Amino acid sequence: MTTELDQIWARVHAQLELSVDESTYRIWLAPLRAQELSQSRFVIETPAYAERWIRERFGHLLQDTVSLVAGAGTLIELVARRDSGGATPLLRAPDEAPELLRERIVANPKLTFEQFVIGDSNRLAHAAALAVAEMPASAYNPLYICGPPGVGKTHLLSAIAELLRSHSPSLSVRVSSGEAFTNEFIGALGSRHTDRFKARFRHIDVLLLDDVHFIERKARTEEEFFHTFNALHDSGRQIVITSDRPPRDLQALEERLRERFCSGLVAEIEPPEFGTRVAILRKRAAHDGIELADEGTLEAIAERVDSNVRALEGALIRVVAFASLTRRALDAELAHHVLDSLYPRASRTRSLADIQAAICQQFGLSPDELLSTDRSRRVAWPRQLAMYLSRELTHESLPAIGRHFGGRDHSTVLHAWKRTRARLAIDSTMRATLEQLCTHLQLELPPHATRHAPDRAD
Repeated sequence: MTTELDQIWARVHAQLELSVDESTYRIWLAPLRAQELSQSRFVIETPAYAERWIRERFGHLLQDTVSLVAGAGTLIELVARRDSGGATPLLRAPDEAPELLRERIVANPKLTFEQFVIGDSNRLAHAAALAVAEMPASAYNPLYICGPPGVGKTHLLSAIAELLRSHSPSLSVRVSSGEAFTNEFIGALGSRHTDRFKARFRHIDVLLLDDVHFIERKARTEEEFFHTFNALHDSGRQIVITSDRPPRDLQALEERLRERFCSGLVAEIEPPEFGTRVAILRKRAAHDGIELADEGTLEAIAERVDSNVRALEGALIRVVAFASLTRRALDAELAHHVLDSLYPRASRTRSLADIQAAICQQFGLSPDELLSTDRSRRVAWPRQLAMYLSRELTHESLPAIGRHFGGRDHSTVLHAWKRTRARLAIDSTMRATLEQLCTHLQLELPPHATRHAPDRAD
């Protein structure tokens, strides 16, 4: 490389680095090489697998940058560099993707990133899923998304698949579930076609697996998935997994699998808060062309239904159907009428003061002790339980709850909620105490205060 070419190319690279984000530059533009510079021609080498993609996506940027640095009359020419040896790159040109490895992704217009409503309960998971879809195997690998049923895990998985289908058609993507993986593996064992099974799950670029907790207590399936995970991860392929629990709570799963799940990013999704629930309903109503008599209709539904997104959308459908069949206006009064039998208003009428008083009576504490900085077990556990109930049984925000508990911040309340929820899942004595408190408050038991149902064996 001549001195002049070297200097110009360094300036071109510096300009390109400022024009795109860091990961895009590193993956697509950093591997480019300057080959030749004549009076009006600048030849740039690209990796063979990405020549067409770079030409289509970055051709104008490269031309503008070279014109700026080398002069307006300089035209670029992209040529493919035939590399020898090495591993097959994850992001390859469309014409080099093995046809047999491509998975057909059926798009669901309701399960895209555009239709996903972002709130405090799912912001991290959404950002991570979007990053993975835009740059697979470059950011978070594996990505483990967890949360209770109906909060949007499958939505994000489908959104990743749809974005990959439209923006990276060269990639081979497999969308499956823990149950489907198990059933296919058992079928392969029975038909003695395990090699075909391995090819379907290991010779791909992206694996999107929903409900991985299904493989718990299934020894041979766990073993197979362990090797599948390693084969994909070791070759730089993207893995995205969802589950109803964090890896640490999958106690029936082999420790080596839990460790691998934790090796990437674990993003938890929580039940949506009131504002997010209203936004979800508003977007669904707009998508389905539902005409509302007033905004209070959605707020009335969001006030009643707070367990998960599926129940929320189901309630909207129920109210809309009732309005259509009875020819009544779709307003808040109708929403309350339709949902009264399913979601009684009395279930969410207690205040923070009511909950604190019930906790103090149950555990023999004074209000001052409950709100104090005392961290002894006698006080700390009732305080955590009170914060848990405050979040579950009121519409107060985390900061508001913290202020009512001696000026604590929202992270303390969230920590107390998570600790209590985890303890209730395994401690029958604590669940009995919670049932007594809810009976005293005349409130329904929070939906999370139940033991996880055991998974069936292979």
